[in-house]
Amino acid sequence: QWLMEEEADVSIRYGAARDLLDWPEHRLEPLRRRIGEEGWGARYLAARGENGHWGLGYYSPKWTSTHYTLLELRNLELPRENPIARDAVALSLRQYQLDPAYRRDNAVRRSNRERGAVTSDVCINGMFLHFACWFGASPDALEPVVDFLLGEHMPDGGFNCQSNRRYAHPVHSSLHTTLSVLEGIETYWSCGYTYRLDELLDAANTSRAFILLHRFFRSDHTGEVISPHFTKLSCPWRWHYDVLRALDCFRAAGQPYDDRMRDALEILQDARRPDGTWQIGLRFPGEEHFRMETARKPSRYLTLRALRVLRAYGGGLEGVGGTV
Repeated sequence: QWLMEEEADVSIRYGAARDLLDWPEHRLEPLRRRIGEEGWGARYLAARGENGHWGLGYYSPKWTSTHYTLLELRNLELPRENPIARDAVALSLRQYQLDPAYRRDNAVRRSNRERGAVTSDVCINGMFLHFACWFGASPDALEPVVDFLLGEHMPDGGFNCQSNRRYAHPVHSSLHTTLSVLEGIETYWSCGYTYRLDELLDAANTSRAFILLHRFFRSDHTGEVISPHFTKLSCPWRWHYDVLRALDCFRAAGQPYDDRMRDALEILQDARRPDGTWQIGLRFPGEEHFRMETARKPSRYLTLRALRVLRAYGGGLEGVGGTV
């Protein structure tokens, strides 16, 4: 009931109606359309500048830039057909020479290890794939991004944002980067793109295996917690990894329960407040368009995500069966 109150953002009501209440499509559609017309979605869209970007450009300042604004809009599930978001993606593709017409007219050639969307950073390219596919980027324009990401696939099955940096030679994947790329691959597949799809799906399988090997937050050698930040729930999470974000990615992809999820699910259960809600445990500094929710108070965004994860992966944990 709390998630469906009028005070809740329409994106939260849409997610709760779909993922917790199982509304039929004809009832969901009016809510879906409103995500770009009111609340958080409308506020993000209204902040776009006259030059077509948010902030000062594609990646500056960090959280108010075009990159992270489009990422938040995709995570809110702004309708894919939204013209403002689609235009911003197309603008970014043109400016970074990925637009197929530009590449054809200027004979642009890119190898697997050259720049992807806007930079050599693997994590950024994974996030770019996540929202660019959602907002209908041209399949041809995404080919260099796909080539780049597959070229940076690590031997241990995941990805590392420093894998192609000149003076960095990582030998182990990063949970941060692996999850960002995994989310991008899942969106690429779900939106019907096909270029090198089999290879991407193989990379998605090995990425999930990498996360499971680490039980979502533990060293595969010592069993110790890799970072305390991984066990704290953040919102917005941006590029940062945490166990809820990873579990929700597995859920969205329809992955079955695995006993190696248990430690992460127990953290999620332990974070639940006496009133049945979850709160933001970690916030990252930096300029924001606006603050969606207040830290240390009940978060509808986190509560929605936590409940749908527990609905999918209760796994026999005591009390989970009665959460939704």
